Amino acid sequence: MSPIFDFFFDPYRQREVHLIILEAIAFFFGIASVVYAKREHIWVYPTGLIATVITMYIFLQDELLGDMMLNLYYSLMSIYGWWNWSRKKGGEHLVHISRTTPREKAIGVVLFVLTVGVTYGVYRLFGTRIDWTNYLDMVTSGIFFTAMWYMALKKIENWTLWILADVITVPLYAYRGWGMLSLQYLIFTLLAIQGYIAWKKHLANRLQTS
Repeated sequence: MSPIFDFFFDPYRQREVHLIILEAIAFFFGIASVVYAKREHIWVYPTGLIATVITMYIFLQDELLGDMMLNLYYSLMSIYGWWNWSRKKGGEHLVHISRTTPREKAIGVVLFVLTVGVTYGVYRLFGTRIDWTNYLDMVTSGIFFTAMWYMALKKIENWTLWILADVITVPLYAYRGWGMLSLQYLIFTLLAIQGYIAWKKHLANRLQTS
């Protein structure tokens, strides 16, 4: 077998079949969610919710508490974002693509710091051994938390944060031997770059016509 084939499939040889199937389903809906987000389509949230709930269960089985908490937050924010993007007044959507205000930037920094602190506390509470990969988990969790909040508000900066955290996550998951998850986040990175470009064009066009 080729080294590439072994890298992607060796971790699954001893894995329970139902977890492999669930991971494949989460993979599909996760990619679909980012595609819908790039298009500013409301289906970003129901597809994302399916992916995050499944992933949360998988991480719980693997005792990856930081990642599990992250996906719990994703699930809750998906519900909020779904509601917020759906709001209309006079037949027009109330939430449009925009840039963060100084206040929203400050809240984002606070949210990042709180997320890192809470994630660290959960690891300590459950007596989980903390190594350098866990510290990276804490950092990416903080970035992802803030990105998800910005996404719910349709702030273009959400894409910048997704790209940053995805770039960190790709080699981290590869190091852990999670070939499929590493591949998924590589695809997320490419889609996030496309999403940023698409939203930037949409924002520029809206500002020109307003």
